[in-house]
Amino acid sequence: MTHSQWTRRHVLAGLATLPAVGLLGQTSRANAKEIKVLNWQGYGTDEKWALEMFEKNTGIKVTHDYFNSEQEMLTKLRTSPGTYDVVLMNNTFVMDAVKERLIDPVDSAKITHWNDLSPAMRDSERFVQDGKHYAVAWVWGVTSIAYSTEKITSKPDSLEALWDVANKGRVGWRDDALESVQFAALATGQDMNFPKDLDAVRNKLMGLKDQIKTFWSSEDEWNKYMAAGDYAISTYWSGSAARSKKAFKLPVEFVVPKEGAIGWFDGLTIAAGAPNPEGAAAFIDFMVSPQFYVPWDTNVGAPASANAAANAALPADALNRVVLGDAETVKRLHWMAPMSDQVRQSYQELWDEVKTSFTK
Repeated sequence: MTHSQWTRRHVLAGLATLPAVGLLGQTSRANAKEIKVLNWQGYGTDEKWALEMFEKNTGIKVTHDYFNSEQEMLTKLRTSPGTYDVVLMNNTFVMDAVKERLIDPVDSAKITHWNDLSPAMRDSERFVQDGKHYAVAWVWGVTSIAYSTEKITSKPDSLEALWDVANKGRVGWRDDALESVQFAALATGQDMNFPKDLDAVRNKLMGLKDQIKTFWSSEDEWNKYMAAGDYAISTYWSGSAARSKKAFKLPVEFVVPKEGAIGWFDGLTIAAGAPNPEGAAAFIDFMVSPQFYVPWDTNVGAPASANAAANAALPADALNRVVLGDAETVKRLHWMAPMSDQVRQSYQELWDEVKTSFTK
């Protein structure tokens, strides 16, 4: 999943006093008192209140470095061995990192919440090779559509709402080649991971020329455009929609249309040659715990947790229970699959061609 810097509300200071199950027992394993995490900025692991809670319970200080794309993340691992301890990875990149020996296997015995993790994600072939787990399933979510309840009074049930002339000049669209191709593939009834008719995809995307108000690339940009009234409807991320509604009080609702939407899941990994692998395991265990997840989602807004116990502890009206907790909705999701650099490049060229046509 792609993220950018997010403006976040501080969680009540009293949360820092909550117990963190499984942390104290791992403190003695950490040889160092610091770990370094590589992640998208603002994506959970750098929540100030959470880092204070973790350090209080373990004595381990957490620092961060950030990336702006998965390719940059891999480059940082290749060029700075022995620098990072914990690395966030989308499932579609984990096996690439394994092949390059950029990450080490995770000892499941050190993850006290292991048995609460969704087996479908925890034991996915995207995370497991030769019986070894190289990533711990953390969160999952959906890239779909969000709409302004002030501008659209009837809940959209189809991706065609993005092409509806009623929304001409009021559509927000993320400037991302892969995501664009996947949405157009779904809208034309194709397999979003392996569309066979790219001409149909290209033509469908070209049909957005008069629809799009402006492209967005970050959550912060999206919130500003929506707050300014620029968007009636837009592509968006589920966790971000929760934050936009909760933290920024924007009149938005998130929907998964009948054609389906893009599903993804992320894992936390331990970098090869990590200076503090024991501390890394302790931090990952904390990240997948209800003690971290529930206040993160409740007070800030987050993707759905891979930990069933954490999701079950959410308030009944939480988006991750109401929308993503619905079995029929989940059935409509199409999960992202790994793809070659060659295919990614072909999608980028197609998208560049489409955007060029918008200027003519």
